[in-house]
Amino acid sequence: MPPTIAPDARPMSVAAEILDLLLPHHRTTDKAPAPAPAEAFPHQLRRIADFVRSGAPVVFTLPGFPCKSPNPAKVLGHLPDQGERLSLSFLNTLCTEIERLHPPGARLIICSDGHVFGDLIGVPDDHIDAYADDLRTQLNRMDLGRLSVFDLRDALGDLPHDTKRARVHERYAPTREALRAEIAADGQALALYRGITRFLVEDTTGWTGTRSALQRACRQRAYGVIQRSRAWGALIAAQHPRAVRLSIHPQPIGAPKFGIRLLDTADAWTTPWHSTALHRTDGTWTLVPRTEAARLGRLVEHGGRPSHFTQTDRDAP
Repeated sequence: MPPTIAPDARPMSVAAEILDLLLPHHRTTDKAPAPAPAEAFPHQLRRIADFVRSGAPVVFTLPGFPCKSPNPAKVLGHLPDQGERLSLSFLNTLCTEIERLHPPGARLIICSDGHVFGDLIGVPDDHIDAYADDLRTQLNRMDLGRLSVFDLRDALGDLPHDTKRARVHERYAPTREALRAEIAADGQALALYRGITRFLVEDTTGWTGTRSALQRACRQRAYGVIQRSRAWGALIAAQHPRAVRLSIHPQPIGAPKFGIRLLDTADAWTTPWHSTALHRTDGTWTLVPRTEAARLGRLVEHGGRPSHFTQTDRDAP
């Protein structure tokens, strides 16, 4: 007679199987000797098990996909391209695979956060609107029905962008003093602060001052970006209180957020919106700065606009 699973144990068992699908894509800076088991992620197990127990689709929220970097050395333009398409397909496939284990399936809400801190990263709001709108177009065109996009317009309607940013900040953001204390005491918070500072330095265009002055300015802006990101996360939690929270940033094993790697990259912090997709000679994809992709390959267009590079040079990254 085959072994049976007690009814109370089955939701947790199915949740562990679902989490096993995500674990190969866990984005973390932890140096573990072997892949961590599902049991090392109690926050995610409990949330997934709740959906299984109630017979509802598992809901994931993923803050990210904000807008393209304003640095033309990194990206092909201000609209989504092959990097985003590959990432969206990957996320939709994960949801499809979950359906085999849990028939109600899964859905993932991309919580596009560009408007939340667009003024701090130097990207105009009309570019952010165009990026998020094109994400929705890509989902429809590619028939990725398990994904949806949620942004600040969905949360607060047609108010001016500066007004919406101010409201979210005032209601949800931690104080700068509290954030400074956390960064001073917590290695993960410090790594995030340094990573965002590096991106801000790289993405600042038209700076006429000294390099040291730019770094000082970006360190100050990095606090604001993290404050706004935290505020956006709190708003998402209020809107979707049961959802399993994913993150595009590296997360420690067992953290309340599950860091997820969208595509193969050499750097754990690289995302499709800070880079360009390169199709390597072995058939795999990676993300690199546009200047490096151009050195290694030829430009490919999709739908009449730049999409990615196909490698022609054998010196693959």
